[in-house]
This record gives sequence, C-alpha cells and structure tokens, in this order.
Amino acid sequence: MEEQKYIRPSWDEYFMKLATIVGERGTCDRGRTGSVCVRDKRVIATGYVGSPPGMSHCDEDGHIIHEVLNEDGTISKHCVRTIHSEQNIICQAAKYGISLEGATIYTKMEPCYVCARMIVASGIKRVVCQKHYHGAKLTREIFAQAGVILDVLQDVMETYKDM
Repeated sequence: MEEQKYIRPSWDEYFMKLATIVGERGTCDRGRTGSVCVRDKRVIATGYVGSPPGMSHCDEDGHIIHEVLNEDGTISKHCVRTIHSEQNIICQAAKYGISLEGATIYTKMEPCYVCARMIVASGIKRVVCQKHYHGAKLTREIFAQAGVILDVLQDVMETYKDM
C-alpha cells in the first residue's frame, strides 16, 4: 500500500480555517461567523459575530430581528443585536491602533453592504469568503468600484434559520 503524501493547505485555506475557529466564539446562531485580517501572511486582527462588550448576547437573551423589504419584493430577516465579524475586526484594529491598509480579510460569507463600505474605508484590499451571501449585490458593486478584490471559494449560498 502506497503512503499518501501530505499536502499543506494553501494560505487561503489556512486563514479560512482560522476564521472558522474564530467564528466558534460567535454569540448569534444565525451565522456564528468569524473573520481574520491578514497582512504579509500574518494575522493582524480577528473578529466574530457578537454584541458590543458588556451588552447581552443573542445566545443569552434572544435575537432582535428586523425585517427588510428587498428590491424583488421579498422580505428578509436580520438580527441587529450583534456586530458583524468584519465590523468587529475594524473596531478591534481601531481600538489597538492597527492599520488595515492593504490587508486581506477572510470570512464565512460575502460581507453585507454596511461591512463592505467599512472594509473599503479601512483600506482592506482583498476579501476572501467561503460562500455567497443572499444580500451581497451592492457589496459586489462597491468592491468593484473601489478596486477591492473579492474571492468566493465555493459557489454556494449561505443559508440560516429564518432568512
């Protein structure tokens, strides 16, 4: 029997795995997303879905759900109790004086439009995500306009309870 040669993960695979582990700290079961921000193959900040420090979490007190009327007439539900993982990275970097200029962010799904604008404003130049997000049309447009590279590793849409 021939022994199989070990294949090291690519840098994208490695950092995506780290983002998945970071997401395990998340406190909202509607995504439990984690993100890792990297520059020069070094992690410079992490973030996960969770409430601001000192505030109650979805896992403790339930979701705060807002309904959004989409362009196509459908209604989607969004939990607004928590900060998205990308927002948390940007806040952590600001808190500790870390520039995100030229960095890459790894995350579970395409960022929402609010996160996309924050990513552009913070100087992040590449976004790598595992899956598509149903509300990412404007995200793709702003990234293209701003020159932010968007790489989606799987051509799969992220789904979760009560989308």
